Amino acid sequence: MTTPPEPGGETPGELAVFTAQLPFALDDFQVRACRALERGHGVLVCAPTGAGKTVVGEFAVHLALAAGGKCFYTTPIKALSNQKHSDLVARYGAEKIGLLTGDQSINGDADVVVMTTEVLRNMLYANSSALHGLSYVVMDEVHFLADRMRGAVWEEVILHLPEEVRLVSLSATVSNAEEFGGWIQTVRGDTTVVVDEHRPVPLSQHMMVGKRLFDLFDGSDRTLVDPDLVRHIAHRREADRLADWQPRGRGRGRPPQLYRPPSRPDVIDVLDSAGLLPAITFVFSRAGCDAAVKQCLRSRLRLTTDEERARIAEVIDRRCADLAESDLIVLDYHEWREGLLRGLAAHHAGMLPTFRHTVEELFTAGLVKAVFATETLALGINMPARTVVLERLVKYNGEQHLPLTPGEYTQLTGRAGRRGIDVEGHAVVLWRPDDSTADPAEVAGLASTRTFPLRSSFAPSYNMTINLVQHMGPEQAHKLLERSFAQYQADRSVVGLVRGVARGERMLKELAAELDGHESEVLDYARLRAKIGERERAQSRASRLQRRQAANDALAGLRRGDIITITHGRRGGLAVVLEPDRDSDDPRPLVLTEHHWAGRISSSDYSGASGPLGTMSLPKRVEHRQPRVRRDLASALRSAAAGLALPAGKPKRSGSALDRDVDPELAGLREQLRRHPANQLPNREAMMRIAERYLRIERDNAQIQQKVAAATNSLARTFDRIVALLSERGFIENDSGEPKVTDSGRLLARIYSESDLLVAECLRGGLWEGLQPAELAGVLSAVLFESRGDTPAVPAGFDIPTPGLRRALAQTRRLSGDLRADERRHRIAPSRETDEGFVTAVYRWATTGDLASALAASDITGSGSPLSAGDFVRWCRQVLDLLDQVRNAAPTPALRNTAKRAINDVRRGVVAVDAG
Repeated sequence: MTTPPEPGGETPGELAVFTAQLPFALDDFQVRACRALERGHGVLVCAPTGAGKTVVGEFAVHLALAAGGKCFYTTPIKALSNQKHSDLVARYGAEKIGLLTGDQSINGDADVVVMTTEVLRNMLYANSSALHGLSYVVMDEVHFLADRMRGAVWEEVILHLPEEVRLVSLSATVSNAEEFGGWIQTVRGDTTVVVDEHRPVPLSQHMMVGKRLFDLFDGSDRTLVDPDLVRHIAHRREADRLADWQPRGRGRGRPPQLYRPPSRPDVIDVLDSAGLLPAITFVFSRAGCDAAVKQCLRSRLRLTTDEERARIAEVIDRRCADLAESDLIVLDYHEWREGLLRGLAAHHAGMLPTFRHTVEELFTAGLVKAVFATETLALGINMPARTVVLERLVKYNGEQHLPLTPGEYTQLTGRAGRRGIDVEGHAVVLWRPDDSTADPAEVAGLASTRTFPLRSSFAPSYNMTINLVQHMGPEQAHKLLERSFAQYQADRSVVGLVRGVARGERMLKELAAELDGHESEVLDYARLRAKIGERERAQSRASRLQRRQAANDALAGLRRGDIITITHGRRGGLAVVLEPDRDSDDPRPLVLTEHHWAGRISSSDYSGASGPLGTMSLPKRVEHRQPRVRRDLASALRSAAAGLALPAGKPKRSGSALDRDVDPELAGLREQLRRHPANQLPNREAMMRIAERYLRIERDNAQIQQKVAAATNSLARTFDRIVALLSERGFIENDSGEPKVTDSGRLLARIYSESDLLVAECLRGGLWEGLQPAELAGVLSAVLFESRGDTPAVPAGFDIPTPGLRRALAQTRRLSGDLRADERRHRIAPSRETDEGFVTAVYRWATTGDLASALAASDITGSGSPLSAGDFVRWCRQVLDLLDQVRNAAPTPALRNTAKRAINDVRRGVVAVDAG
């Protein structure tokens, strides 16, 4: 790698040259950061959304070009890369600026290249020639390193960049900026940390009660809530209480109306009257965003002039010119268009990217006045508004509803206030009497607290481990891992954990004094009780597993034509086996029930306790997808079953409470408990409560001590376990005691996926050889796709289109199970399981290109809730990304060619349009 210019070797006064080209004066924090860069330092800039952090990144571009060096400008998402590429091309010209995002490669050898962070990570591992002459790397949105799925990439880049490259890190405001800056200084050398919490556009906080808008704070004092607001809410609550107690007898007229929050059209109307549009209303649900636009369309709300409507129509027609008419109908295009013409839109990840980008363009141009968005809009996309509205201060995290944190509130309201346009921004929270988080005091607490700590999500993956072994060996890899931000934070956390252990030991000492010492009879009795409870739970689990295995054995033993009784679930009743399944791990035979339903059943449907009731003859070929065939066969099933002796009542389940008592160890423990001296104590239960608290603190202390042990060199130990597993599986070999990467390991090094090891195993094992292009796309989707948290998981093998694909999925599923077992044995966090919920949809898309048909196939539960168009396109593009990796890494020309054909079959229609 060539050496970049010496720090400070640029023309004197480059900052003056740079600022002379700007239409605005730099803020103090921008000047401080740029001067540090000009002195040859790296910089970390933490500032609020919209404060102008990217100017510092653009100065790094200027310095690189002025000195004849190179600069890479990285962003976390393709949309931001495209946006930044356009900005830099407008300033410096297309010949000097390149773009690399995986989807696109434009002028990749340019002096300045904008790219996603993953592209730079892959370059570093491949030791790409494009790195020669690199003098600056800008990492925009560097706080993404906290992202659970992709955060490790940022740390990999920071750790692997050659030391002569100066790093410009741009982050949202984080409360531990000094800690993060301290780590960057440790691994990158001289780094200036510039923190600015001043918003360039001041933010006013409000609450809307009914159709009245109140200030949240009393004047400039952010510790006192506006007394008018508190008084009005108190009167509102009192009026509701009195109304609720009014008699409802005849002749007394209608009872007074209880408080109802204002409708969405009312809220927008109030904001419009107050001059507070454009506004973004955050609704923490995609369906809620779409419903909000529909609600506004049903009203008389119109926010645009005739001239604006003409400009909006022009943008829509340009953006959507390449979409097929048949697809537009499926996408509810005309309703979406009508909303935009009236100045209204939704914005969420479930939208078609073309639609979402159209909304962004129109909103940025001031043509759309009211957007209903999920919180994803707050991440990176440049769409500031005059006002941000929060309907609720609670959101669903996939498992439960939780109040917004101060950091989330700050991030969402950070969109309010457009620099150079608005004198101030406005945050509006809607008051609801049923929402305790919307109490003025609670909102004031959120608005005045700024805590958004940055936590590392870095951990060695299989691909990272292989690349580290290949490029630096285990000893150097250990040193690199020890320098990660994750280990830096873990080492600092040990101090607090040790204090926690000491506090726990003091509490144990106090409790032991109440129990007559650490070896008292009461504690011995409590431990015996706990042991019995643990044994009972273990036995209950074992009993469930035995029942499931028995059901699996019964399912695997069924033959074609067997008549059975489905014992559980809503499909209960008689059924005939159409297609047996001999998979001993998870058999799922195809059956037809007496109620005309055909599908695959599992051990959750059929206990097998009574066995087949009899048999019936079936036609050689049963077209079970045709309603008439299902109806006729169900009638024949009922006739065949009429002469059979059906089991009466529910079969007796094994593993009842009486059966469990047979366990001799459990019986012995119970006898010990009965004979124990403490069993006769008069105050036994009172003492037991103290003893149980002692045991709980003892357990907690033991867990904290384990954390202390785990925190020290934890990443290096995880790395060693992964090396052991990869060695066991032949991806690494020990040559004279020194680990070396094998041919299989080199294949793994080219796979960048959450399921990297599973993909590599399938490729080298030939599991996907011989598949058709659409089948390959289907099986790859199973290792990528994750059903949404509110969607039931699809049963494995459900309605798979072809025998070849079904076989490949079964083999992939089985291999995934083997890998997870190995991971548990090596004490490595288990990889995610395969999910077949997108298989049929992507197969149908690759074979037909029909959007309506593909979306219908994504409704795997028959609930009438298929994937949204945006999710469909997003998953298709992830499949394309993995197909491209398979095309480069597959060990046989045939599979590489299949992957190439599959890419062409998937990249069409809505998936190909607006690929940014």
